Amino acid sequence: MRASEPAGLLADFEAGRIDPASFPHRDHVRVSYELLERHSFPEALLHLARGLRQLAAKAGRPEAYHETITAAFLAVIGERRLGDHYADWQDFAARNPDLLRKRLLEEFYEPAALQSPVARGTFILPRRSGKQFS
Repeated sequence: MRASEPAGLLADFEAGRIDPASFPHRDHVRVSYELLERHSFPEALLHLARGLRQLAAKAGRPEAYHETITAAFLAVIGERRLGDHYADWQDFAARNPDLLRKRLLEEFYEPAALQSPVARGTFILPRRSGKQFS
């Protein structure tokens, strides 16, 4: 079960009440957006990483948590959020549909780098030259 309102979704995420099987990528992006509405980037990353680790453990797959994907997606969302004015989540999502593609980071990272144990365990910088996040 998950709440449809942003505050409810965020509260359920942080309290560990989200069913991992019912938490699609779009909700990952929305929770990230909502965390950045309420916290600085480092604090939002702390909350997001904690919640995603909890979800992965709840699903019986703690190894599914990925540090680079978590931090990089949050960074892209944060940069976009501050780069323009958005009325709300719906406006943000409508104007940034690429963020709703789970494989977006492959435009900035070599697939082998993202699949590495190092990238899973700690944030790594993008390896593709000439690309920027915005």
